[in-house]
Amino acid sequence: MSMYRQFYALQQVARRSISSSVRRQVENKVPQKQKVFQEDNGMPVHLKGGSADALLYRTTMALTVLGVGYVLFELVKAAFPQKK
Repeated sequence: MSMYRQFYALQQVARRSISSSVRRQVENKVPQKQKVFQEDNGMPVHLKGGSADALLYRTTMALTVLGVGYVLFELVKAAFPQKK
């Protein structure tokens, strides 16, 4: 029974500390982001986030091309084994 009391007390302390903490007001940036992403400027949506998105996109494409090249290399190596 004492284990349940301890658990209940821990719940109460956690609830009290969460509810009494000061809440910061965070500015809602969704309307500005919606404007940017819905703007018809001919740019693909996956690049509208800025330079970080462009870098992430190019890195992903480079890794994809390298991965496909490596897979093809391994397939050719497996299809034509070296003679001893």
